[in-house]
Amino acid sequence: QVQLVESGGGLVQAGGSLRLSCVLFGRTLGSAVTGWFRQAPGKEREFVAAINKRGGGTNTADFAKDRFIISKENAKNTLYLQMNSLKPEDTAVYYCAANVDDYDVVLVRASEYTHWGQGTQVTVSS
Repeated sequence: QVQLVESGGGLVQAGGSLRLSCVLFGRTLGSAVTGWFRQAPGKEREFVAAINKRGGGTNTADFAKDRFIISKENAKNTLYLQMNSLKPEDTAVYYCAANVDDYDVVLVRASEYTHWGQGTQVTVSS
C-alpha cells in the first residue's frame, strides 16, 4: 500500500527557512511522479512544485520561484521542499503527493495525483 508521510513543518519567522521531507512507503520513489501542494485556511489547495520520476525535470509555481526548491533522493525514498525567504502568506498546510501510474512527466494539477500525505503545518510569523 502506498503511503506518504511528511515532516519538517513548524513555526518560523518571516525571512527564515524550513525544509520539508516526505517519505514514500510501498513503492520506490524512482517509480513515482511527486509534488508539493499547499492549502491555507479558507483557500483552495494550490500547486507549489513538482518533480518527475528521474528527478531531472521540475516545475515550480511562480510565487515559489527563487525561494523554494524541490528535490528528491531516490535511494532514501524521500522528497524534499527547501523553503527560503519565507513570508507570512506562505502559511498553510503543505502536502506531498505521488502519482505511481503515469509516465515520467511533471504533473501540476492536484487531480493528476493518486496518493496524498496527511500534511504538515507551516506557520510564518511577521
